[in-house]
Formats: sequence, structure tokens, C-alpha cells
Amino acid sequence: MEGIREGEEQRGGQETLTEAERSKIQHTWAKVCEKKEDAGVAVLIRLFTSVPRARQYFSQFRHMEDPDTMRASVQLRKHAMRVMNTLSTLVENTHDAQQTASVLQAVARSHALRHGVEPLYFKILAGVIQEVLVEAFPEAFDAEAQGAWSKLMGVIYTHVTRVYTEIGWSSSNSTAE
Repeated sequence: MEGIREGEEQRGGQETLTEAERSKIQHTWAKVCEKKEDAGVAVLIRLFTSVPRARQYFSQFRHMEDPDTMRASVQLRKHAMRVMNTLSTLVENTHDAQQTASVLQAVARSHALRHGVEPLYFKILAGVIQEVLVEAFPEAFDAEAQGAWSKLMGVIYTHVTRVYTEIGWSSSNSTAE
């Protein structure tokens, strides 16, 4: 499986990250890591308030609508940290195609087979992550960083959707209500 490496050809025309883009992503991520939990909580709250249907996959906070209630939820905070720790692993390994593929395969398989999450939600989440990080860390996320992150999110989405295809995903696989 292709990784996030310069010079590799990826199916679907997805561009790969250059060394400069990897460096920019890692530099901006260092700023985010200082406030990783808060950033992750902000991402999930934004996701769940802007796309309420996304809550259907989370029995622990499916019925929460108020951002303050979400912010106080221990379960939401734990999931936010899982999301951010996975993203951290991906950022730290943008040079390691095998590690990237392994992490994304595990995430995609779990979300598809165990949780029945539609792959579109990965694309939505990617957009929300970028939106929240740009707002929370404007000094780090200049136009160049935003471009690099956009490319990273595209590569991640390409990997995830490839895994969904490999396992034979169809919307009828969804366990959501």
C-alpha cells in the first residue's frame, strides 16, 4: 500500500507530500501538541454541532446537543484524545509509508466493521480538523501550512477509502440507526 512519501504514485491521482510539506506539518503539529486535548475536544464539538448526524455512531454522547455538556463529557474527551493521538502518530510518521498504512488500515477497518461509520465522515472530520486548527493556531497555520495539511488529509482519506473498498464496504454495512 502506498504511503505519504515523495515520489510514490498513488491511485486516484492523490498527490504525495514533499519533504517541505512534511516538515511544515510536523512544525505546526508541535504547536498543536501543546494543547492537544483541548484541540481534540474542540474538533469533536465542532463536528457534532455542525453535523449532528455524526453523533449517531457514539452511544455515550449521541443525545448530547449542548457544547458545554459535550465539553464536560469524560467519554468525549477520551475519544478526542484517541483521535488526536492517532493524528499525532500519522504526523510523526509521514516519512514512514508502512507505519502510515498500518495505522490507517486499523482505523478504517475498526470504523467500518465494528462501528459501521460511513467513509464520508472521515472527509468531514478532516475538514473540521483543519478548520479548528487554523482558528485555534492562526500563527502556525499560514497558507503554506494549510496547503500541506490539506494534502495530508487528502492522503489519509485516500488510504481510508481504499481500505473500505478492500473490505467490500457498502452503505448497507452501516450499523447506525
